[in-house]
Amino acid sequence: MAKTTFREYKFKFYLNANHFIVINGKEGEIHPHTWEFMVDILMSDQKFVQFDAYEKAIDEYFNKYQNHILNEVDPFDHMIPTLENMSDFFANDIRRIVKNLGGHLVKMESSETPTRSYVISFENEEEYLDSVKRSSEKQMDEVIDEILNRIID
Repeated sequence: MAKTTFREYKFKFYLNANHFIVINGKEGEIHPHTWEFMVDILMSDQKFVQFDAYEKAIDEYFNKYQNHILNEVDPFDHMIPTLENMSDFFANDIRRIVKNLGGHLVKMESSETPTRSYVISFENEEEYLDSVKRSSEKQMDEVIDEILNRIID
């Protein structure tokens, strides 16, 4: 039986910025973080995209937040920039960036410490599953074509 192979890129991005949290209506102290965002991107079988295209586009996206107080930057000027809120917001934007380049964002893992991560997974969403199915069918067609060519030759 043919094996299905999926090709993914995994990138790590670092966001150096400051923020404060509001708890019970009281602002905490502004403090720095180096957040790590790791994204898994499934390659589309429709076209070749050089891996650094994803890297450059996502880096450019994060640049608007680098070295800022996040509470002063949209949308975090009206949303508390917790790891979870930031990750949810970033994942939606990064998903669009990746899709525009022909890939699929499979998962994004975010952390503000080496010991804890917040993970957003798109692996069970219909669009992702359809992409995997199309890729599997294409690979199976290629295997069948190869077998038939060998028989005919």
